[in-house]
Amino acid sequence: MGASLAGLLAAHVLADHADRVTIVERDRLPQEPEQRPGVPQGRHAHVLLEGGQRALDALLPGFMDELRAAGAPRVGMPSDLVQWQDGRWFRRLPATTYIYTGSRPQLEQLVRRRVLAHPMIEVVEATSVVGLSGDASRVRGVLLRERGEGSRQEERLLEADLVVDASGRGTKAAQWLSAIGAEPPHEESIDTGLAYATRIYCDTSGSLGTQSLGYYVIANPSQVYGTVVLPLEDGRYLVTLSGLRGDEPPTDEEEFVAYAKRLPHPLVHRWLRTAEPQSPVSGFRQTANVRRRYDLPGRRPAGFLAIGDALCTFNPVYGQGMAVAAISAVALRDALADRRRTPTTRRVQQALLAASRQAWDISAGADKAMPGAIGNALTIRPIDRPVGWYLRRVQERSPGDPVVGRAFRSVLTLTAPVTALFAPKVVRAVLLGPVPATPAEPPMAREETRT
Repeated sequence: MGASLAGLLAAHVLADHADRVTIVERDRLPQEPEQRPGVPQGRHAHVLLEGGQRALDALLPGFMDELRAAGAPRVGMPSDLVQWQDGRWFRRLPATTYIYTGSRPQLEQLVRRRVLAHPMIEVVEATSVVGLSGDASRVRGVLLRERGEGSRQEERLLEADLVVDASGRGTKAAQWLSAIGAEPPHEESIDTGLAYATRIYCDTSGSLGTQSLGYYVIANPSQVYGTVVLPLEDGRYLVTLSGLRGDEPPTDEEEFVAYAKRLPHPLVHRWLRTAEPQSPVSGFRQTANVRRRYDLPGRRPAGFLAIGDALCTFNPVYGQGMAVAAISAVALRDALADRRRTPTTRRVQQALLAASRQAWDISAGADKAMPGAIGNALTIRPIDRPVGWYLRRVQERSPGDPVVGRAFRSVLTLTAPVTALFAPKVVRAVLLGPVPATPAEPPMAREETRT
C-alpha cells in the first residue's frame, strides 16, 4: 500500500519471494521527477544520510552512482556547511561523512525506475485502499476503490497472501484492523509543535557553492528557531525555516524573509535579502514522532506488516525518513532470507521496528527536551538522566573536538550504533577533556588541517 520510497523498496525485496507483487498507489505516478500530492513533504528539505546510502546500494547495486550522475549534491560534514548549534559554530574540519541533498522527487523517481523494471512487480495507480479483507487471525487482501472523475466507485477485492502498509504517516491501518476484528497497535507519540516553511532560491551573491555549500542552524530547547539552506541538483538552493507551535514560520513571501531575523545570527537573513526567489513558500505542520507498536502482544492478524512512516515516523528536522526506509527494507530482506528462523509476521515486524529504533531514540530523545512538547512518550526513565548528562557533554564537544565530532556524526547518520559514543577515546574526551574552542563568527572557509 503506497509507492513511497518505503513501499517501492519493500516491493523490490518481496519480488524475490512471491509470484507477483502489486503496489497500490493513490496518485498517478509521474514519468519525470515531479512533485505529487501523495508526498506532502516533497517540496521540503530532504537529505539522504550515509546509513541510507549504504542500504540503497545494498538493495539496488550501483544506485548511488546513478544518484551522483543525476547531479544530486554531495555535502561533506562538517567541512561543507556553516553550522551553528547551542551557541557554537562548528569547526569546518575535513569531512567524516557525506549527505546527499537533492530533491525528494529526483531520488524517488530513480528508485521507482529501478524497482518497476522488475517483471514481478506491477502498479495499480490512481486507486485508494479503503479497507482490509480477512479477520482477526489473518489478512487476506485489500479493498480498493478507483479515484478520479469517471472512475468506478464500487469497491473491489485484491487478494493477497501478504499486505504491507507503506502508506505513510497518514495510515488508516488502525481503523482497518479494527473493522476486521483485530486490535490496532498502541501508538507512542511526541509532538514538539515544530512547523516549517520552505522556498527555493538562486544564489545571486556567489557566497555559496565554493567555500561552503550551505547553512545549518539547529534549534534546541533554549533557542527554538532553525534553518537549513541546501543545494539542489539544478544549482538552486532550498531554504527551510522552522519554529514551534504558536510562532510558526509564515507562508507569506515577504514575512518569510523577515522571520529569518529570529535566528540567532543574521547570516541567513542577509543571504535571503540578496537571493532570488524561485518558488512560492510551502508550509508543513505534521511533524510529530509517532511509533506504532505492532511488536507488542495483541490480537493482530498474520499476513500484515507495516513499514516506513506507517510504522515509525520522525520529526522531519532530523532528516532520517529516507534512510530509515532503506535500512528497514534491508531488515525485511534479511529477515526473509534467515534460514535459521521461520519468518512469521510477528518476527519480521519486530525486525522492522528494530531497524528504526536508533533513529527513534535520536529524534524522540531530543524532542522530549523541547519546550511545549506533548504526547504519551514523554516519560523520563531513570536511565535517561545519566545518559542525557553524558550526551549533553558530547554535544558540547562535537562542534570543536574531531574525535567526539566524528563519533557523534556516525551515530546521527545511522552508520554506527550509539555505543560508538562510548568508545574509550570518545569517553576520555567527553569526561576528561575541556570544551574545545570553536569559531566566534561563522567560519566561511574550510579548515585544511588533517586530523
